[in-house]
Amino acid sequence: MKTVRQARLVEGSVGKILVKLTIPMVFGIVGIVAFNLVDTFFVGRLGTDELAALSFTFPVVLIINSLAHGLGIGASAVISRAIGEGNHNEVQRLTTDSLVLSVLLVTIFVVIGQLTIDPIFRLLGATPEILSLIKQYMRIWYFGMIFVIVPMVGNNAIRATGDTKTPAAIMIVAVICNFALDPLLIFGIGPFPRLELAGAAIATVIARATTFFVSLIILHFRERMIAFIIPSFKTVMNSWKRILYIGLPNAGTRIIMPLTIGIITRIVASYGKEAIAGYGVSLRIEFFSLTVIMALCSVIAPFVGQNWGAGRYDRLRLGNKLSERFSMGWGLLMYIILAAAARPIASLFNDNPEVISTIVLYLRVVPIGYGLQGILLLSTASMNVLNKPLHAAALTVLQMFALYIPLAFVGSYLIGLPGVFAALALVYCTAGTASHFVLGKIMAVEEMLRCNEIIFKESETGI
Repeated sequence: MKTVRQARLVEGSVGKILVKLTIPMVFGIVGIVAFNLVDTFFVGRLGTDELAALSFTFPVVLIINSLAHGLGIGASAVISRAIGEGNHNEVQRLTTDSLVLSVLLVTIFVVIGQLTIDPIFRLLGATPEILSLIKQYMRIWYFGMIFVIVPMVGNNAIRATGDTKTPAAIMIVAVICNFALDPLLIFGIGPFPRLELAGAAIATVIARATTFFVSLIILHFRERMIAFIIPSFKTVMNSWKRILYIGLPNAGTRIIMPLTIGIITRIVASYGKEAIAGYGVSLRIEFFSLTVIMALCSVIAPFVGQNWGAGRYDRLRLGNKLSERFSMGWGLLMYIILAAAARPIASLFNDNPEVISTIVLYLRVVPIGYGLQGILLLSTASMNVLNKPLHAAALTVLQMFALYIPLAFVGSYLIGLPGVFAALALVYCTAGTASHFVLGKIMAVEEMLRCNEIIFKESETGI
């Protein structure tokens, strides 16, 4: 019987390992972002109202994805450390318990989501005609939530082994499925009915379902990471406690982003539905632009976890240094490309001049801070695995609640929509700089504690 893979990120060239693992994840993250861009592209062909409705759903969908991602990061952190320690039984137990926990959370979220569609989207500023379109999409999307949360946890468990190719391949298959189904179900091509926004939601659920089944098959039959032995209640609670200790603060920090987007959406909504449509498209373009950084963030978590479990702090420092340098270079490249090609990119999604002007404004202002925002994302990913989730949460709270929201209100009051976007660029730069110094301090302290622990054990054994 095949056992779980041994820790394989604790030896060899750090730079080569990070590149080798990141490249497949780039395709996977591109797939995730392309998933949303495909919906945006086809829904944009229906009209500005439909595009505005889809934009309103973005912060809510992102909240659910953030919860799932937080749970997945918690699972990945404890699983990768167990792999680094060579504890196969612990790996199986943690993987299985994380999947069970995700199913329980799905049940709760589906009920809450269906009951709160009206009040939440009215709070975000949706008008009655837009709200009716939102319902077409969200009623279906909520019922398919299990296909979002469980695969995200499962794929993080697979990545904890150091395998980034499989999760990437799973997501690419889902994107292809979504791309094929979207036009058929949205516009009613051939024998398919014209379902418009409901069709986009159905296509999303079907495509996500492929990731659900494939990730479970991989975890069970190839990785042998799922256990069918019924554990004691105490054992399960211990697993959930360890996963949630990292997962909940991580989910909380990730939820801060869509909550902030929801507040900013309300500010932007005061400038009209065209501004909201353009803002929604801009956010998706931003996610696409940061795919390589997000891929590196997904890689840095198992890298830090396995090396932390093995006590290789020299590799942690080097990995962090190389990752930050890459983030700054990538951020500069994206700024140049987006600033130069803002108008033709905007024209791909809608032909309304006001929508296009909003997108162009965003792409020529906000990307200034992409490099330092990448450093924040990388730093918080490392902090979570290093068992410092509260530090990561504090940085995100500082960035969004203490800085961005107040500055966005001030910017909007003083110079209008450009002030809202300029505030975000400033906040990206400030929080990214702060995260660099915080992570450096955490790594120094953790290394000192580990050395003291080793000295203490040696003195006890008389070595």
